Amino acid sequence: MRAFEYFEPATLAEASAMLHRCGGKASVLAGGTDLLVQIKESVRKPEQVINLKKIPGMDVLTFDPVNGLRIGALVTTRAVETSGLVQRHYAGLAKAVTDFASIQVRHRATVVGNVCRASPSADSIAPLVADGASVHLYGMSGSRELRVEDFVTGVGKTAIAPDEIVTRITVPPPRANTGKVYLKHGRRVQMELATVGVAVSLTLEDGHCADAGIVLAAVGPTPVRAARAEQLLRGQRVTDALILQAAHAAMDEARPISDVRASAAYRRQMVSVLTRRALEQALEAALRGASCEK
Repeated sequence: MRAFEYFEPATLAEASAMLHRCGGKASVLAGGTDLLVQIKESVRKPEQVINLKKIPGMDVLTFDPVNGLRIGALVTTRAVETSGLVQRHYAGLAKAVTDFASIQVRHRATVVGNVCRASPSADSIAPLVADGASVHLYGMSGSRELRVEDFVTGVGKTAIAPDEIVTRITVPPPRANTGKVYLKHGRRVQMELATVGVAVSLTLEDGHCADAGIVLAAVGPTPVRAARAEQLLRGQRVTDALILQAAHAAMDEARPISDVRASAAYRRQMVSVLTRRALEQALEAALRGASCEK
């Protein structure tokens, strides 16, 4: 392993100033499940490593009906997975982090780190985008907020500036009668990168689709929002025929590649299959919510 300088800043301002001084040659450590492996294998060769674990308030996981969900930069995927509030209000995200790697990794890896990794097959990004989540960044010029779908710009690329740190992710509170689902297909059920992933958020109002979010994983360099499929659903009564139509539209919007895990044609077909299943499950969950309120 190549030697590097190691720092443990006590504040965000101190951490940002360190990143600025390092001029893009430093790496930030939160969970470290990707970073440490990459350093050991010489994939990444940072001259400095800046550990965020001593900065207070970065491990906060909270929910309230007005402000929604807050996931601090040090919150592990396991903490999100086992949160009753996340399971109740953000079922798609809860399922995504349950399918994420091994139990040992989930106890260390962070949700923010998974988003910053910006892998096309990242499990957490698609449901966060479907739920309208935002990342909050802190840097030398202050704080700013970006939608997750705008933050991830390419394979392993994000809109973060060299002196910025993602401090948290926030997710809006769910509307009433909303079903949230994430389905992942891989060669194995667990401990496997997604061959295809589909996240759905479906809101009903007076028996019609008031809003829909359909986001595809592992079928493009960034998560793919199936905008045409979403538009087909909005304002309509959700029937089996409409779900099938939306699933075919999502398949047409996918732009997968062929690799060792699957061909592009197979991925497109699985987008249709998983979108149909996810919409059916989300509709069932939304209908359950509507019946509970009567």
